[in-house]
Amino acid sequence: MQRLYDFFRRHPTGVDTFWALLLLGFAGLWLMSDFLRGSLQYLVGVAVVLSLCTVVALRRRAPVKMLLLATGAGLVQLAFDVEPNPADFAMLVIIYTVACGNVRWASRYALIGGALAPALSRIRWSEPSPYRTLWQDVIVTVFLAVPFVLAWVMGDSLRTRRAYWAQLEERAARLEKERETQSRIAVAAERARIARELHDVVAHNVSVMVVQADGAAYVLKSAPDQARQALETISGTGRQALAEMRRLLGVLRTGEGAEGGEYVPQPGVEQLADLVEQVRGAGLPVEFTVHGQERPLPSGVELTAYRIVQEALTNTRKHGGPGVGATVSIGYGEENLELLVEDDGRGAQHELYEEGGADGLGHGLIGMRERVGMVGGSLDAGPRPGGGFRISAVLPLTPVR
Repeated sequence: MQRLYDFFRRHPTGVDTFWALLLLGFAGLWLMSDFLRGSLQYLVGVAVVLSLCTVVALRRRAPVKMLLLATGAGLVQLAFDVEPNPADFAMLVIIYTVACGNVRWASRYALIGGALAPALSRIRWSEPSPYRTLWQDVIVTVFLAVPFVLAWVMGDSLRTRRAYWAQLEERAARLEKERETQSRIAVAAERARIARELHDVVAHNVSVMVVQADGAAYVLKSAPDQARQALETISGTGRQALAEMRRLLGVLRTGEGAEGGEYVPQPGVEQLADLVEQVRGAGLPVEFTVHGQERPLPSGVELTAYRIVQEALTNTRKHGGPGVGATVSIGYGEENLELLVEDDGRGAQHELYEEGGADGLGHGLIGMRERVGMVGGSLDAGPRPGGGFRISAVLPLTPVR
């Protein structure tokens, strides 16, 4: 049954032709049973029947042209006194078809023509009778007009329903595209977040390990105790890096937070003292001060503050040169958390803090700006006028809306 229905949908003109031939058969019986007066009138009747059957056959291929052809056939009927016959059913069909389409003037034309056709028919072929009043003629004409109006209403309702479904399909397609776009944006944001975390974890800890390894190799023979202490620092830093990597991987593995082991919580402002001690142990003098009343902060601000200080001290070790020292200052305000990290070294190159540089470097500072932007703060990074490098950040303590 479904195959038959699909066949009909693929061949609409063939289906309409079948109905046109069936209508031609009924109209042919009428032509033979009702012998028309005069040969000319008979030939005109045949032409009208053939025209109306053609209207049915081609109604979906050329609806507007078939509407005009049906109009012409009706006017010829009126002019040559060809009485109503079965082929006139084509007028109902073409009115319905045009009302289904999107040509609005043709739809209105079909409605007006369908409403006037019964009245013209009554005027042309109704014989006067002393027993029939004007109101009776009006009522009969209205009843005859009902099928034409219903045909138009059914066609227009189908057009409206098709437009509604087309709108729903378009909206569904648009929502699907928007959903795909949002998914791509979310994936890109997640990749950027993971890249920032990996950079901060790897760059800081590996930098400490490299510095300690170089120091241990330098004093291995002359000062074994210092070499042993450096190796212990390397071991502790490596374990810390592994712990943070496990935490990051635990976040990525959905559903493994409880079963995949215990992961280190995200670092915050409270861990900055340990970070400074670690950096001092790696040979970088750091002065650490806290201003204002310490209090709990939003988790996003906590992690952002920690990563900014971590990256700033890592850059100081990498680019500050020999004998460099750094200062870290944290200020608790009523609405903001202020961070200031400065060093007195030679400072980073210009390419490392201007848009990441053409050489692809500077990803740490780019990550800082991204982190600060996510919490709605501001960041100022660049060389100090008196030498060295300076990073200043202001992080709002209220959630970003």
